[in-house]
Amino acid sequence: MSSIFTKIVNGEIPCYKIAEDDNFLAFLDVNPNAKGHTLCIPKQEINKIFDLEDALYLGLMQFSKKIAVALEKAVPCKRIGMAVVGLEVPHAHVHLIPLNEMDEMRFQNKVSLTKEEFETIVKAVQTHL
Repeated sequence: MSSIFTKIVNGEIPCYKIAEDDNFLAFLDVNPNAKGHTLCIPKQEINKIFDLEDALYLGLMQFSKKIAVALEKAVPCKRIGMAVVGLEVPHAHVHLIPLNEMDEMRFQNKVSLTKEEFETIVKAVQTHL
C-alpha cells in the first residue's frame, strides 16, 4: 500500500508544493511545528532514510539544503532546523523547520494556518529558489 507521501507524489492527494525535480519533492507540512515547516522527500518510496542508496541520500540532502536556504529568506526566523524522525510516515523524509525557539523542534506544539497563509508561504519561498 502506498504511503501518504507517495499519494502526494502521484497527485492523488493535494499539497502545498514548494519545489520538485525528477527525484525529489518539497511541500509544506499541513500539521506544522512552525510557520513554513517543510517536508523534503524522495519521490521513490523508501521507508527509512538510511536505506536510501548513497546517491539518492546525498541528492536529498542537497535538495533539502536548497529549500532550506530559500525558506530562511522567506520566513522570518533565527535559523532552519532539520530533523529526520521517520516514525510517522513509512517514507523517508526530512523536516525543515523555521526556528525562533527550541520548542518548535519538539513536534508537540503545532500551529494552525489558513489556506491563504500556506499559499503565501509557498510563493514567498519559491521567489528565493
